[in-house]
Amino acid sequence: MSARTRELFGLIPVSLLVTAGFTAVLLTRQRETHTATITYGLLFLGACVLGHIFIRARLPHADPYLFPLAAVLSAFGLVMLYRIDPTLALKQAWIFVLGLVVFCATVVFLRDYRKLEQYRYTIAVIGIGLLLLPRVPGIGRVSNGAYLSIGIGPIQFQTAELSKIAIIIFLASYLSETRDVLVRGRVPHLSMKHLGPLLLIWGASMLELVIIRDLGSAVIFFGGFLAVLYVATARVSLVAGGLAMFVLGAAFISSHVSHVHDRVEAWLHPFETKLYNSPGGSYQVAQGLFAQADGGLFGQGFGQAFLKLPGGGFILPAPHTDLIYAVITDELGLFGACALLVVCLLIVERGFKTATLATDGFGKLLAAGLSAVFALQVFVIVGGVTQTIPLTGVTLPFISYGGSSIVANFFLLALLLIVSDRARRVPGEARGGLVL
Repeated sequence: MSARTRELFGLIPVSLLVTAGFTAVLLTRQRETHTATITYGLLFLGACVLGHIFIRARLPHADPYLFPLAAVLSAFGLVMLYRIDPTLALKQAWIFVLGLVVFCATVVFLRDYRKLEQYRYTIAVIGIGLLLLPRVPGIGRVSNGAYLSIGIGPIQFQTAELSKIAIIIFLASYLSETRDVLVRGRVPHLSMKHLGPLLLIWGASMLELVIIRDLGSAVIFFGGFLAVLYVATARVSLVAGGLAMFVLGAAFISSHVSHVHDRVEAWLHPFETKLYNSPGGSYQVAQGLFAQADGGLFGQGFGQAFLKLPGGGFILPAPHTDLIYAVITDELGLFGACALLVVCLLIVERGFKTATLATDGFGKLLAAGLSAVFALQVFVIVGGVTQTIPLTGVTLPFISYGGSSIVANFFLLALLLIVSDRARRVPGEARGGLVL
């Protein structure tokens, strides 16, 4: 069976998930049943098939599992959003189509990912510029004390979603060129020319905490850098030094920047009465923990969790974005939530598999960095909801509501498949065998 045929068969669970999910939700909403639900499913499945046909034509050797796995997450997110608010589900369906358009455009205009190396410094400047855009007067938007997005009229976009990908591209290009010096040199004798990117990314991460006040993006931003640095050099000393710098900087800033300090306090004392009742306190964290405890092992079932208050509004703050994982755990239980995490881990595994198959240094580092960023984003939001780390305002990839996240993750997916197509084309033909 060819890779593309396996990919097509991989979309079958997506159709089953959409059908079963909508059916389960509709069984609890018999009075709200209408033909729009069929439209959601047909639109989604048609878009997936078109995406498969495009990959078959343009990237015939690409990994056959990445796209179906991303489609499973997107389908699951669409069902959960329909359960929360049908209007959001319809918007998310169109956002999914937009993400596919960006995906296809990336594949068409970026036929050879190695061309990105020629523009690495331009890409780095663009990435840092996107990071700072939310603080520009007039277009910057504040959400819960953090400058997360820019807005022009009704359109808003979280620039950090694309910024982290731009920085990974820059680091992959830079480290593929300088890795030999970093591997052979001793840390005390390395010049600023070689350690400059480490200090630059550390400074940018601290800038996120101070100016943007976005703890989650800072962790993803710097964590992705450390992952690429380790893959490039295999030097634990460099990674440990970078991690120590981040921890010390974050500890200092958390005690001097009120917004970051409040997040840490809510994490440490979620059930303290004063924090629970204060604006911007621990109410969101505590309610997320209550919802997960209510789900138990097997959950309440689709559409059965108590989310809406009798007078309007949600008892669980931001259930469609920050706390959608808590809704999933409430309705599907620990087993359902773990199944979701397994799908995310499989995407990360296929990304690192692509990195091992890549035949050039830049491709290896790019695939590893993008996979690490995806994994870190899942860890940051799930860790925040489960009180492992402070809760931050990042999205659960492909699942949470939001155009910025969907578009950025489809761009990330396109880059991985482009690297995968080239990596599998050469070794597969040389060995005359099948690369799984």
